[in-house]
Amino acid sequence: MAVRRLHPDQPPQFDFSPENLEWAKQTIAKYPPGKQASAVLPVLWRAQEQHEGWLPEPAIRYVADMLGMAYIRVLEVATFYTMFQLSPVGKKAHVQVCGTTPCMLRGAEDLIKVCKSKIHHEPHHLSADGDFSWEEVECLGSCANAPMVQIWKDTYEDLTPELFEKLLEGFAKGNPPKAGSQIGRTASCPQGGPTTLADPSLYDGSTIGAWQKRFADTAVKEAGATGAAGAAVGATPAAAPASPPAAPASAAAPAPAPAAIPGKVPELLTAPREGKGDDLTLIWGVAEKLQKQLNDMGIWHFDQIAKWSPEEVAWFEATMQGFKGRVERDKWIEQCQKLAQGWRPDHAAGERPKE
Repeated sequence: MAVRRLHPDQPPQFDFSPENLEWAKQTIAKYPPGKQASAVLPVLWRAQEQHEGWLPEPAIRYVADMLGMAYIRVLEVATFYTMFQLSPVGKKAHVQVCGTTPCMLRGAEDLIKVCKSKIHHEPHHLSADGDFSWEEVECLGSCANAPMVQIWKDTYEDLTPELFEKLLEGFAKGNPPKAGSQIGRTASCPQGGPTTLADPSLYDGSTIGAWQKRFADTAVKEAGATGAAGAAVGATPAAAPASPPAAPASAAAPAPAPAAIPGKVPELLTAPREGKGDDLTLIWGVAEKLQKQLNDMGIWHFDQIAKWSPEEVAWFEATMQGFKGRVERDKWIEQCQKLAQGWRPDHAAGERPKE
């Protein structure tokens, strides 16, 4: 591991701006009492952003005092994570060139040559005008769009030496290009455009929650068909039993689930109780994306899942699609019965509720 030391020239002191101080207080308040140290990464990052992109020693002590941590503990964090720059960086851009295998195979070495010729022949040195600096780093997570660089919070992908030089010129003039692919690629689709899932609406967010609208539209049609059938029965000869009058709209029962979706609709909420839902990611097999899907569906609390009947499980799995058997296999109901009572799993140890 490379040795990371504080820069020999340090400012006399550091204080957050009023705006950043308020932001830091709000960030720290997100953590429960006694856990304020958990905010160390975001608060250090904000200090680095305020101080021209690098983290001086007075800022490390300032953050430590704010979080009630020993100075050495915050220094350990700052020197361990390479996201924190311990020496001055370029005023306009600090370029992090990904040198991991996918980027290296796709031309990262040519991007490093540009850095050496346009910025400085050595990493972690300022350009002659002090506007730029660079370093080689490990994977930055855009392997499908290699090679790429990261500047501040943004990534710039699908680079060639020519596009990279144009990128640097944009930062030099204060007009950097739009972040992301520099050849117009959408997300990580193939060059030349997607060959499947080509509908643009799949990526613009407009289809989020679309299943709810389809469910409601189908329910309305079902209700309309039921009413029409009742009218037809009422028009039969007197010997035939007439349909009972329809209930007033204000007393109408919830629309039944569409015939295409088997089972029984479980309890669904329009919002979490008391404005805060349970952390459904504590359920084995549920990550943040699936938690959002559950919330969009109206499932916010452990006790909702804990009381599912087999019919309600059947409705849920049919509605979600691709979930058949998953609730039973991962023991969602058993987990939620315990989670609703305060039990918390040790996921790192692979713990699940006991049979």
